[in-house]
Amino acid sequence: MKNLDVIIIGAGAAGLMCAIEAGKRGRSVMVVDHASKPAEKIRISGGGRCNFTNLHARPENYISQNKRFCVSALKRYTQHDFIALVDRHDIAWHEKTLGQLFCDESSFQIIDMLLDECDDAGVEIRLDTSIRAMEAAQRGGYVVTTQSGANWHCHSLVIACGGLSIPKIGATGFGYQIARQFGLDIVPTRAALVPLTFDPDTRADLGQLAGISVDAVVSHQKTKFREGLLFTHRGLSGPSILQISSYWREAETISVNLNPEQDAFELLKAAKDESPKQAVHNVLSRMLPNRLAQFITARHGLDRPIGETGDKALRKLATDVNQWQIAPQGSEGYRTAEVTLGGVDTRELSSQTMESKKAPGLYFIGEVVDVTGHLGGFNFQWAWSSGWCAGQVV
Repeated sequence: MKNLDVIIIGAGAAGLMCAIEAGKRGRSVMVVDHASKPAEKIRISGGGRCNFTNLHARPENYISQNKRFCVSALKRYTQHDFIALVDRHDIAWHEKTLGQLFCDESSFQIIDMLLDECDDAGVEIRLDTSIRAMEAAQRGGYVVTTQSGANWHCHSLVIACGGLSIPKIGATGFGYQIARQFGLDIVPTRAALVPLTFDPDTRADLGQLAGISVDAVVSHQKTKFREGLLFTHRGLSGPSILQISSYWREAETISVNLNPEQDAFELLKAAKDESPKQAVHNVLSRMLPNRLAQFITARHGLDRPIGETGDKALRKLATDVNQWQIAPQGSEGYRTAEVTLGGVDTRELSSQTMESKKAPGLYFIGEVVDVTGHLGGFNFQWAWSSGWCAGQVV
């Protein structure tokens, strides 16, 4: 039986960061993953350029049943710490919008950086390796058994195998299975940062708008985001929709302001007074893409000059521009979700070390934990921060 100080299940962002830090402390570390390549989520992120953190990362950008749980980790290993690591490896990067940082060239630069750091720290990485069982050892620590029959003993076992999002790159519920095995509670999971879909009738009605994008404010109860919105053949997507999807629940309504820069009624009323012979949709196309303007005016039956249209009808039309109420039927699910909401209950873990309170020596980091960031590099920052914290003590 091979003896190690630390075994980490999952060669993603959190797992590799934890491995680097533990290895730097002189610990014998092995990272195990069932995939054939490490860090696939890093590879595909940011359109292949990896949105690796956000300049504005702070606890308010995270969703959890315990909103304070992430505070310690984010303070102890900040976005600026990770940026410094990127800079040390001479990786050029840029800020896109809203503090989102991307590699100038390729996400492989971040993967190579992490693998180089692992190599320097003496970390062993085993890919294409599936786990059959994990159990507490009588002499302390844990025994990990692979499907091929190998047995390894470790003092610290770290679960960093992510959530359920994007199964095509290997995502599974294995981390939750292990948590339950050792008696930890799981906050119910759901797809987050995901496009929203419509019922068949609404989809047929709005499908003709597919491909149209606008800057929008999307709201759900007291939460709102202003970013791009995209009409698709299945429903709504774009950053603002992905953001609100983490808060929305089935059968609930979201409010969409399709042009937050202008009061649609004021513009329509002014046009009615100044140029009463204009078609309503021509006036509306000053603030919306033409195809969207035509669709909205047609839905209100306003195919006539604006001067012949009453203020009540114009106000109803304007409401569909500035306060459009829509109830999505569902989401596209884990297939396209960028992250999983919910996970290992933070009440079961130390916010300082990520160690289980019920099973000493067992740690949970990254997406498998009930800490979910907003869109824009926040989830990678949670991976770096939680992995770093665990790496100081395993």
